[in-house]
Amino acid sequence: MAVWTVTTDEDDGRKGQLEGPLFDAPCALGRGGMIAADSKREGDGASPMGLYPFRQVFYRPDKVEPPLTALRCEMLRPEYGWCDAPDSPHYNRLVRLPFGPSHEKMWRDDDVYDVLVVIGHNDDPVVPGLGSAIFIHIARAGFTPTEGCVALTLPAITRFLRLAGPDDTFKIG
Repeated sequence: MAVWTVTTDEDDGRKGQLEGPLFDAPCALGRGGMIAADSKREGDGASPMGLYPFRQVFYRPDKVEPPLTALRCEMLRPEYGWCDAPDSPHYNRLVRLPFGPSHEKMWRDDDVYDVLVVIGHNDDPVVPGLGSAIFIHIARAGFTPTEGCVALTLPAITRFLRLAGPDDTFKIG
């Protein structure tokens, strides 16, 4: 059982480093930097500090090969979304599109969700408004900030998934 730790860059709190067993890679963080998990709010753009389990890996089968990983892994489908409406009973859950309440599409054109890991932030139990869709996903060019997720390059996330185990934990901050 290993702990994978995200630390923030001293000069820019929206960039950081993910370190784990035999692993070290730069990462992008939320546009709001890091924030205490109990202060996290929907839409604040901050990455929630805390210790989280890995829930599931998703990948785009039309763009990448299935990741080699011991984590639970599933193909993304065009009809997958993630509810970010705090007043919905499906808040912070995978949903099927079309879906009425506010949500993000998981099947994206910008490649950032070609591979992603769902971490266990605000999901056991779900508290409306305390943040949704906190993932490890693929970084944009230049490690531009995320909406609260942690983002790695595709080669780094591929290597991370080969090393991570189902009993490992993910620490932000």
